[in-house]
Amino acid sequence: MPLPTGDTIGILADNLRMRNSVLPISAKSATSWARGLHLPRGAKTVLYTGMMYQLIPYIAAMSKAQAGIEDSFLANFVKLGRQVNKVINISAFMAMPPKSMRETYNRLLVNIALLLQRAGVQFGYLYEDELYSGALVYDLGADDVLKAHARKVYGTFQKYGVKNVITVDPHTTNMLRSVYPTLLDGYDLNVKSYLEVLVERNIEPKNRLDREVVIHDSCVYARYENVLNEQRTLLKNAGVTVKEPAYSGKFTLCCGGPAESLYPKKARARAEARVKQLKEVARNCVTMCPICYVNLQKAAGGEIELADISSYLVQAYC
Repeated sequence: MPLPTGDTIGILADNLRMRNSVLPISAKSATSWARGLHLPRGAKTVLYTGMMYQLIPYIAAMSKAQAGIEDSFLANFVKLGRQVNKVINISAFMAMPPKSMRETYNRLLVNIALLLQRAGVQFGYLYEDELYSGALVYDLGADDVLKAHARKVYGTFQKYGVKNVITVDPHTTNMLRSVYPTLLDGYDLNVKSYLEVLVERNIEPKNRLDREVVIHDSCVYARYENVLNEQRTLLKNAGVTVKEPAYSGKFTLCCGGPAESLYPKKARARAEARVKQLKEVARNCVTMCPICYVNLQKAAGGEIELADISSYLVQAYC
């Protein structure tokens, strides 16, 4: 039988309400990427990860576990699992990614910080006080839990006197720029993706890459936040030939996420369909969303080489 939708969403919502994240991880794990960068604690302008890149390895591990349960008799025990999870964080036992995967996603955050520094941007970081944005719970429709959590997130920004927020991924950008203003009275933050900030700063490349890539647009960037030209500008300025697949820009095809939280097998099929389109255009593919990156990478099976856009940009601009 399929995973019970209500209880699956309920576990994630319970975690957000009780533990401030859909998949609670330690502050040490969440902030380890910033070690050695000497970022100031808080500032008028902060880099806000929303914990998206840090959580992806854990979400991937959880999805793998869910795929093993889906369509088996074990799906009957999800309801019981939700009750146990209210007392003991069982998601911590189900989501145990390898160290190498955690290091890979941490490196992408380092790339982004280095790019902003190279562009002359002065910014801080909230370290262990940074909270998850609530993006997955929003996508799954748990609005009551999200509103209370959004107040906590905004309260933390106010505590540090933050006015400008630089985001690192499309889902977090969308949450802070478009969703939170509909939930919170008096919300007053200037929110921009790091891609937008780099273009505004007219960052100049130091190296020419001379490569050809097919670009996979994030649905959220393309359809909700109108972040379409920035990634192309940065790549082209770096000497990258950008190839467009079938369904690109505002008509980009979904990577399958975040449906993987409820329907892992259907999400995998969607990702495989997208990989087929991408490999018809070029062998190398660039993404700009950690969810797209992990879903397409799992489905690609080595047929195409996927890289987060920050991996290309840091080679060219830093």
